[in-house]
Amino acid sequence: MELSGKVIAVLEPRGGVSKTGNAWKVQEYVIETHDQYPRKMCFDVFGEDKINQFNIQVGEELTVHFDIDAREWQGRWFNSIRAWKVERAAAQPAPAGSDVPFPPMSAAPVDFSAGDEKDDLPF
Repeated sequence: MELSGKVIAVLEPRGGVSKTGNAWKVQEYVIETHDQYPRKMCFDVFGEDKINQFNIQVGEELTVHFDIDAREWQGRWFNSIRAWKVERAAAQPAPAGSDVPFPPMSAAPVDFSAGDEKDDLPF
């Protein structure tokens, strides 16, 4: 799955040591879409190497590819939205004259009054 939007929050990283003695680190981020009714999603990046590789900052425009999974702990269920790929939005320069809403008319306007007098319209 994927979602595009702007990063609005970078939460504090969490870490620890697993039962097998391996160190782990996870960091959460919040992204907001640009839809008519913007949606927010909190996702995480697992592993210090991935956190450093993605280097996600507040204000960035991203497309986040993620997996959703659920796990049970002590009779309660928790969702996990884990990013596996992050793409930065390509900055596209605006074309010259993009502030003009319509292109200039180069041809002369057509005169519809000249010609056949019969009107086929029912109103």
